[in-house]
Amino acid sequence: MAKDAARSQHILVVDDQPSISALLRHGLLAEGYSVTVVEDGQAALEAVATCTPDLILLDLDLPIIPGDEVCRRLKRDPRTRWIPIIMVTAMNDSVHRIAAWEDGADEYLTKPFHLVEVMARCRSLLRIRQLIEERDSAEAVVFALARAVEAKSWFTHGHSERVTNLCIQLAEVVGLPNDKIEVLRKEALLHDIGKISIPDAILNKPGPLTCQEYEIIREHPVQGAHIVEPLVSVRTAVPLIRWHHERLDGQGYPDGLCGDEIPLLVRILSVCDIYDSLSSDRPYRAPIPHEVCLEMLRDNALHGGFDPELVALFTELPLEARVVGASRLPRAHVHYGD
Repeated sequence: MAKDAARSQHILVVDDQPSISALLRHGLLAEGYSVTVVEDGQAALEAVATCTPDLILLDLDLPIIPGDEVCRRLKRDPRTRWIPIIMVTAMNDSVHRIAAWEDGADEYLTKPFHLVEVMARCRSLLRIRQLIEERDSAEAVVFALARAVEAKSWFTHGHSERVTNLCIQLAEVVGLPNDKIEVLRKEALLHDIGKISIPDAILNKPGPLTCQEYEIIREHPVQGAHIVEPLVSVRTAVPLIRWHHERLDGQGYPDGLCGDEIPLLVRILSVCDIYDSLSSDRPYRAPIPHEVCLEMLRDNALHGGFDPELVALFTELPLEARVVGASRLPRAHVHYGD
């Protein structure tokens, strides 16, 4: 790592042996890092709370609070769990190594050590941390973009959050494991991100769409999938984004999937998405009453669109009719693509 890049990175050295901490401090300063040195576990936790370091070199045998306990506390805390920790100790046996890794340590070095090896381990872990931060930054941009989609139209404001909450309720009734529910909690928020490409004049049109305008609307699942595909951390959202308008009978879009070709999470999302679209205000109609929405879902399932078992479970959820806004210019028909 170049010294110019290292200058902005802060390393905390925690060791009660002055000779060791002085050696580490000297080597890290020579590499261009800023360095803080403390001598006990309590001081280490206080230093982290005061100024979050980019990496910690942590002795195992420390006064007041031992190093393994410091490591466990930091790794349990969501605010500090991603700080790389290199455990440094004189104990060179597999039992202590395994214990350190179970405590959450990212690396394990034994004393006496070669300073060049310590510097190499620090550079490696800091590169990994930088990649994680870049991933998180890119992911944050994607979710901000999803929020911007809803800001394009008053009629879609809050839609993704409501759909996500409905998905979680339905997934819990279905009995999905927590990890799958967490996928829905995070990624259902992105299902309409492709609508960022739809002109506001079409999204907010108070009357019927032309055939050409409707084809533009139908492009949003593909556009959304293209947006998130390059980002590894949310790439698993691609099926939910691309296929949430597919139908079990193969008459959906964009890929015409049939039956079990549509993943369960997508089928859950589809039911919840359409319910919220029907029960919310739109520029071309007033919100549809709750019981009517449920009847429309049943009818759609009966004719091969939605998963009938999911629709049956959805209709049993303790949902209240919701009026999102005043009615606009009503249309004589309702399509299942908004």
